[in-house]
Amino acid sequence: MTHADMMDSAGPAELGATLSGLRVLELGHFVAAPFCTRLLGDLGADVIKVEPLQGDPVRQWGAQVDGRSLWWSIHGRNKRSIALDLKKPDARDIILALVAQCDVVVENFRPGQLARMSLGPDALRAVRPDLIIAHISGYGQTGPYRDRAAFGVIGEAIGGLRYLTNHAPGQNDLPPVRVGVSIGDSIAGLYAAFGIMAALWQRDREGGDAAARSLDVALTESVFSMMEAMLPEYGKLGIIKQPTGGGIATAAPSNAYPTKDGSWVLIAANSEPLFAKLAVLIGRPQMIDDPDYVGNAARVRNAARLDAIIGEWTGRHVSSELLLLLNGADIPNSKVYTAHDCATDPQYLDRGMVREIDDTAFGTVLHSGIVPHVPQSPGTIRWPGPDIGTHTDEVLMELAAMKHAEIAALREQGIIR
Repeated sequence: MTHADMMDSAGPAELGATLSGLRVLELGHFVAAPFCTRLLGDLGADVIKVEPLQGDPVRQWGAQVDGRSLWWSIHGRNKRSIALDLKKPDARDIILALVAQCDVVVENFRPGQLARMSLGPDALRAVRPDLIIAHISGYGQTGPYRDRAAFGVIGEAIGGLRYLTNHAPGQNDLPPVRVGVSIGDSIAGLYAAFGIMAALWQRDREGGDAAARSLDVALTESVFSMMEAMLPEYGKLGIIKQPTGGGIATAAPSNAYPTKDGSWVLIAANSEPLFAKLAVLIGRPQMIDDPDYVGNAARVRNAARLDAIIGEWTGRHVSSELLLLLNGADIPNSKVYTAHDCATDPQYLDRGMVREIDDTAFGTVLHSGIVPHVPQSPGTIRWPGPDIGTHTDEVLMELAAMKHAEIAALREQGIIR
């Protein structure tokens, strides 16, 4: 199926998608840049992913079926894949021909790497003067750390997050745990996508300046910017924010509590009306006027004792019963969801956040839906992550005006796949 066929099969909704008409060239690998472009592709942008001949490393990550990554199905969705050896001299001309037809380039090589391949911003903008370029790197394009190697976990550590993903000091001697997903990379990708849209707005809106812009997104800074009051509290009061396990240092009660059937349920009753409802529900209405629990500050001081009381009550109920009780009292709550819980949740299903997608490699595979929801011009999952170089010929003919013979010669020379 060609790209044109896919676009035709998507129907009117896709043609009216929010970012329909926007073309993005992804010179990215691993997680951050590809996550950024996936967000843009989900909303209708034409994303052209340039991969090495052996493919993006993420194709080898996670659970595999017959040597194919299930993660790739979602990570590479809505993208056209062109396989190109950027180390070959002739690859530069191909990239420039593609850039001339694109609005945006997203890359996450080490700072200066594209320039060393004669594909720096000046070279790219020589063929597309108003090009938006999003640079995503570990530490940013400047500064004493710019040339250091980094992955998302390093950004999470330097950004202050890894220290906080732990139980309170003294409760165990295990290392701080990872969040569980590549959150540092994904946050950087989100910031890059947001920055791209801001730059396009300034460039293309009525009265805009039609000017090129560069975005410099660092993994470390992306995580650091999420740290709430950590920095002002340290700067003004000398407080070093500490991990708090399942609780929240600034509000109580808000924690995960055990159930009779071995699950955990989150309860967030950290306002006066909610705490009063919870106190009545657990059979301790006297706590409403107890000085130890009147006001959030008092509850935070006595959070450990309060959590023990609530946990003793939750432990007498199986999770399904507990959720009914809490929902009946209109207290914010949730079971700690597993993948099964997410895949079968009626709210997710109703809003299209769990979708069955046809994938030639796997048959039917589950994908998460598209965020944000834009009812007036929705995006769609037009196709799952393609095989390496699926669209090489198509893209080169469409955007670089190449003939079959030229493409065959490039393939013979090992420049494309």
